[in-house]
Amino acid sequence: MATRTEKPWGYELLWSSTPHYAGKIIHINAGKRLSLQYHEQKHESVLVLTGTLLLHLGQGDDARVVKLTQGESADIPAGEIHRFEASPDGAVEIIEVSTPHLDDVIRLEDDYNREGTTAP
Repeated sequence: MATRTEKPWGYELLWSSTPHYAGKIIHINAGKRLSLQYHEQKHESVLVLTGTLLLHLGQGDDARVVKLTQGESADIPAGEIHRFEASPDGAVEIIEVSTPHLDDVIRLEDDYNREGTTAP
């Protein structure tokens, strides 16, 4: 059974969690963004279902933003600094498939004061 977790930026729907992989639908409200973060073990792949995803990669001088629209995807290996953001024009919904390391989150920056935690 799928588990919905409310987040300050939208919600996650965990629809599969096994010893080998996890699957989520992530809904990000218009103009909202997740933490700037990285994972020590977790490797994730995302596919945009609806809307526009602004995928921030890197930090500081190495930072760049990749704009992904419906049907486009990206892989984010362990160790890569990243952030998901919805366009100000509307919400974005993505499918994320990853390794099962769901609590492997190192937050570097967070709009909701959750730096250094794994809090929802």
